[in-house]
Amino acid sequence: MLLDVGGVFHLPDHTRMLAALARLGLPEPRDLDRAHYEAVAAMECAGRDGGVVWHTYIASYGRACGVPEADVDNACAVLHAAFTMENTWSRVIPGSREALRRLAEAGYELAIVSNADGTVEQRLRDEEICQVGPGPGVEVRLVVDSHVVGVEKPDPAIFRHALDALGVDPARAVHVGDTPAADVAGAIAAGVRPVLVDPYDLHAGVGCTKVTSLAAVVELLGPR
Repeated sequence: MLLDVGGVFHLPDHTRMLAALARLGLPEPRDLDRAHYEAVAAMECAGRDGGVVWHTYIASYGRACGVPEADVDNACAVLHAAFTMENTWSRVIPGSREALRRLAEAGYELAIVSNADGTVEQRLRDEEICQVGPGPGVEVRLVVDSHVVGVEKPDPAIFRHALDALGVDPARAVHVGDTPAADVAGAIAAGVRPVLVDPYDLHAGVGCTKVTSLAAVVELLGPR
């Protein structure tokens, strides 16, 4: 089983994002986590240009948090600064550690495949979520960080890199992620079964298995 990190284990830190919203004069949103998933849903129409995709994410995140349409462009600069601070993506999704442990106990071979900045392996270890080999978190076989390997989702090469290292045929693999354009499209291109984390049912048109959380994957797949 291949697992994404953002939207599966990590979300933007509430304290930092609330501080940014306060600088914009906005009240605290009722559901700050939902803003991430709404922004991911908006990215489906953003194409493949990385700059456009990122701007779409930030602008949509702002709208989901209550930024008026006329102020979105100005708000993007404040939100961009907050998102790019070190360790902003550090809110561990409640229940995700426990769900990962249950997947390991159910007999699944586990690996991380993440579009990241070169630090994801160390961060997952520090947070006691998982690590390669024995340690305080769940033991996984491999952590693939796009910055380290030089290719990122949706390029199927990043999945092939992981599967070749694991010695696993794509047809026997599942990839769990939260982004249709990267996780679902990339997995399908690599011949891997995608499972989409969609806790707010925002992806009605995506034709793959959907779950509300990593914990729901445990219930969906059962023991190996």
